[in-house]
Amino acid sequence: MAPKQAFPAVMAFSGNDPTGGAGIQADIEALASMGCHTAPVITSLTIQDTQDIQGYVPIDASLLVQQARAVLEDMPIAAFKIGMLGSVEVIEAVHTVLIDYPDIPVILDPVLIAGGGNEIADEEMIDAITTLLLPQTTILTPNSIEARLLAHEADSLDACAQELLERGCDYVLVTGTHEATTNVTNTLYGNRRKLDSFSWDRLPNSYHGSGCTLASAIAGLLAQGMEPFSAVHEAQEYTWESLRAAYRLGMGQHLPNRLFWARDETEAANDKDEKQDQSKEV
Repeated sequence: MAPKQAFPAVMAFSGNDPTGGAGIQADIEALASMGCHTAPVITSLTIQDTQDIQGYVPIDASLLVQQARAVLEDMPIAAFKIGMLGSVEVIEAVHTVLIDYPDIPVILDPVLIAGGGNEIADEEMIDAITTLLLPQTTILTPNSIEARLLAHEADSLDACAQELLERGCDYVLVTGTHEATTNVTNTLYGNRRKLDSFSWDRLPNSYHGSGCTLASAIAGLLAQGMEPFSAVHEAQEYTWESLRAAYRLGMGQHLPNRLFWARDETEAANDKDEKQDQSKEV
């Protein structure tokens, strides 16, 4: 058995978001918070602000494969995290990488619609995701809208999750931020059944990059050796705290403060120094 890495590396297949709220920057910040190193493989370049996405250009599929294989042949990767993809060709390229590394866990955040409502994936891409990527997926993290799009023939969210499990995922975590409920309820499915539900206080704002944050945190915790159920729970707690500490820089959604813990530690250190200074004065 290979020795555990001090900083497990997670390969993140994600788009570049120029606001820094979602995409690859969200992955890097969340994975760093989990004590992991991010190996970023860019899947698409986007034009977007904190309100919505205006356009995107997928990366050439052969270039994506070259990026990934160069890293995979150089360093051990403990988990794959997949976000926005951008084209059927990119989906096929990611698939060719995954099938060569079947023992590495895969966390898939199926980014199908932008936060502002614009479509990111058409029917052909959705079909490619369900056919090529779901059978390789350890944990799928769709919101309720994405779950319905991926399993459009199902008549309930429970049925959606069961259909996605049948497609080959080991676990499905359906998040409930888009549902008209007082609290946010996220539901974990696996082994052909509902495993647990998690209830979180609904925060007052809309957030840009919350799905990226959650999926990356799960990937980081799996890379650290945590078992899936605990990773899912702890990643939700981390994500909720990052949203609670979010800030608004643009005219649209709030941006998660994924490094909230660093400020907390700094403030605690400053308080300790202040107390020490006061004791010296006495």
